[in-house]
Amino acid sequence: MHVLAYHITWGTYGTRLHGDPRKTVDRQQNQFGTPVLGYDEHRWEQETALLKFPPIRFTHEQMLVVESIVPQVCDRGYWKYHACAAGPDHVHVILSSQHDPQTIRRLLKRWIGQELSKQYALPEGATWWAECGSVRWIDEPKYYKNAMEYVTRQSAKTGPRTARLNLEA
Repeated sequence: MHVLAYHITWGTYGTRLHGDPRKTVDRQQNQFGTPVLGYDEHRWEQETALLKFPPIRFTHEQMLVVESIVPQVCDRGYWKYHACAAGPDHVHVILSSQHDPQTIRRLLKRWIGQELSKQYALPEGATWWAECGSVRWIDEPKYYKNAMEYVTRQSAKTGPRTARLNLEA
């Protein structure tokens, strides 16, 4: 399979917990084809109680900062930057690389977090990011075009966050 790019997404700390009305994937049951978890108020309350710090929600200014530093972070990792969008509670990056995308996601989170921490203080021991995230392998031109349009529409620089990704395209 020839990979055109990776669509890498991750959340901010404490904003998308299991049981949330938005669907999530259980880390212990994360196998291909496993159903996603739906709304479960009891589980969401349990997950919320485990948080050590308040959830991180970016301001518009912080979203713009994230979007502005991602191209330089990609240069640092020797990855080809395509697009980025930062929302109040997550980040999307589309890039190309011959390197392992899971490692890339880990480094993106580390390096972007380091840059954010230079400008915005976090409580001692706190983190900007949720534990995991997702990596989608883009191997078809139509999917690449769709993903690029979606991420571009999501950008804090360009407008409202109302787009939906059509994965069937």
